[in-house]
Amino acid sequence: MLAIQSHWAAVIAAWALALSPAWVASAADATTTKQPVVVDGTSFTLNGDGVSYRFHVDNTTGDLIADHFGAPIDGDGDDDAIEAEVGPIQGWVDLIGRVRRELPDLGRGDFRTPAIQIRQSAGYTVSDFRYKSYDIVNGKPPLKGLPATFGADHDVSTLVVHLYDNYSSVAADLSYSIFPKYDAIVRSVNVTNMGNGNITIQKLASLSVDLPYGDYDMLELKGDWAREGRRVRRSVGFGTQGFGSSTGYSSHLHNPFLSLITPSATESHGEAWGFSLVYTGSFAVEVEKGSQGLTRAMIGLNPAQLAWPLGPGESFQSPEAVAVFSNMGVGGMSRKLHSLYRKHLMKSKFATRTRPVLLNSWEGLGFKYNASTIYKLAQQSASLGAKLFVLDDGWFGVKHPRINDHAGLGDWEVNPERFPDGLTPLVDNITALAVNGSSGNDSSKLEFGLWFEPEMVNPNSTLYEEHPDWALHAGSYPRSETRNQLVLNVALPEVQQFIIDAVSNILNSSRISYVKWDNNRGIHETPSPNTDHEYMLGVYHVFDTLTKRFPDVLWEGCASGGGRFDPGILQYFPQVWTSDDTDAMERVYIQFGTSLAYPPSAMGAHVSIVPNGQTGRQTPIEFRAHVAMMGGSFGLELNPEDLEDEDKAKVPGLIALAEKVNPIVVQGDMWRLQLPEESNWPAALFVSPDGKQAALFYFQLRANINNAWPPVRLQGLDPKAKYKVDGNQTISGATLMNKGISYRFEGGDFGSKVVLLERQ
Repeated sequence: MLAIQSHWAAVIAAWALALSPAWVASAADATTTKQPVVVDGTSFTLNGDGVSYRFHVDNTTGDLIADHFGAPIDGDGDDDAIEAEVGPIQGWVDLIGRVRRELPDLGRGDFRTPAIQIRQSAGYTVSDFRYKSYDIVNGKPPLKGLPATFGADHDVSTLVVHLYDNYSSVAADLSYSIFPKYDAIVRSVNVTNMGNGNITIQKLASLSVDLPYGDYDMLELKGDWAREGRRVRRSVGFGTQGFGSSTGYSSHLHNPFLSLITPSATESHGEAWGFSLVYTGSFAVEVEKGSQGLTRAMIGLNPAQLAWPLGPGESFQSPEAVAVFSNMGVGGMSRKLHSLYRKHLMKSKFATRTRPVLLNSWEGLGFKYNASTIYKLAQQSASLGAKLFVLDDGWFGVKHPRINDHAGLGDWEVNPERFPDGLTPLVDNITALAVNGSSGNDSSKLEFGLWFEPEMVNPNSTLYEEHPDWALHAGSYPRSETRNQLVLNVALPEVQQFIIDAVSNILNSSRISYVKWDNNRGIHETPSPNTDHEYMLGVYHVFDTLTKRFPDVLWEGCASGGGRFDPGILQYFPQVWTSDDTDAMERVYIQFGTSLAYPPSAMGAHVSIVPNGQTGRQTPIEFRAHVAMMGGSFGLELNPEDLEDEDKAKVPGLIALAEKVNPIVVQGDMWRLQLPEESNWPAALFVSPDGKQAALFYFQLRANINNAWPPVRLQGLDPKAKYKVDGNQTISGATLMNKGISYRFEGGDFGSKVVLLERQ
């Protein structure tokens, strides 16, 4: 026993020596220069404007040990504080299970959940990665075949730490990129088999973070179809807790986002860490509070759907994970993610541009239409002031016409019964329509968009008759259908090319400026666990090819609503249909929740008729429109003939207001002032990048009877500036933020206001 204690005492001493005051002083000097990446021997620091991320190499074990991830520090800590983090070595947990690690494994004394697990060629699953060297790269290299953040040399710097397992001849490269302006660290892992035998990667987290002893809450987004993006806040308890997706996609059920926050943290106060996986497939989030009181959080691929084989000389690249830190509460964390994604993840030219107000045919007509009814609906759209008309499901299929959801998927040819003259003449006629209220020049003509679901196939289709082997299946097991359809195996190069050609042929045939890319079921039977990731690599190839081929098309992602609202999709599609639930009351919760991780500019939000098709709820058209204006893509999901005359008369004015606030919503910062889970009066303020304009969205969910009207305090304004409120009263920023403003809502439930502010 004494020998064991003496051994670990020596290890602790060596570990403390790596963090001696000499190193601290050197690092402090370097940090004052605010260099993005600072290396002092085998100690590493990533510096943002408001964050420090530090780790070092244990000189005895070669392991990477985390030192700090939080507000900036100058490195003037002392040895006692450092040693105090590790208690005396007693019992079964050795030092390796008591320290904060950057790439934790399982099988050598750390009994906490591992970030990496490899089945070696001999069958065992032990790894021993040790530090070898590092490289610093200006800018940020792309990830082959995967979506990734990007930036110029002045935006981002990258540190690559090379690790090697001498016993199995496996290398692991940890890539850390720092975006200083956003306090964002982006990490990924590349594993290479340098040996002679085959190995299998059974688990690989893109990011693993060990936070110090303390209490934390975790914030996540849960849901299901038609109720996506619901906030969940819970305490982190001892043991493991987590969530993920095994649907093959990021899913409605859980989102690939996690936030850890201090228990007292609010929207505007306290420490918050945000972790987001840039990936569209199945994922896993694990949080563990270990026996020593340290909290480990990791996010990466779902290990149940990985089992990735690596032959000699082959490499595997994990998706990347984004981590941000804010000491200005949950809202500060969200705004950093929003800005980073708009400017350094979304590649579309529409990422920071205003979006055309659209009318989609689905809720208005469903499958019941022909060429004349579609043209009539487009005419009505233009007369209301919509700028884009979207033809949804049902326009395709020759032998197997798409007149319901039982047939046609995969046959991307225009239905000759619905459109005897083809699609092109109809598109030409629609795009010649002048939009009401415009001057009549070409830019005021109605645009045309189209719905696709290219990753799917109906068994009742020509494609399936010719290529049944293209559908995902597991040998002789039954092919389970959902919504009467199967999933194409997009891992196959021939399927990828088919989709690219089919979509390209349609887009080349007509003046189509918008595509809604849908996906209406999860993945069931697969031939092997690694098929899920192969599928996702195939999808990314398709997305990358088509969006580069058609850069002037506005692409919108959809998966039965928000089933694939994730950072990976945003690389290619600048907006996502947030939910199939268009009920405005539900959308308040969905959109506020989704904004935890995603910029409102990426949200598609529409006004539908009442009673609402999902909930049967009656809400005023102003309430429905004001909620929808909080999304970057505002639109109508209805047949104008179904609107009451009074409501129809209000639509042009609401469209005009939506167009007025859209630049602020798309480009500005969002401040969640009051949450719907906590207040009857949820509110959010959007502030333009230059701070000159702001838009307040203020709602009353239930009637306020015989009671005072509460004020709402604004945030994000200049306290010394004066603001004209709705073109009338001029009020100082300090008053608006510290005293607030109060509005009276008439008419009972579902009141709403959009208040415009202009800095004087």
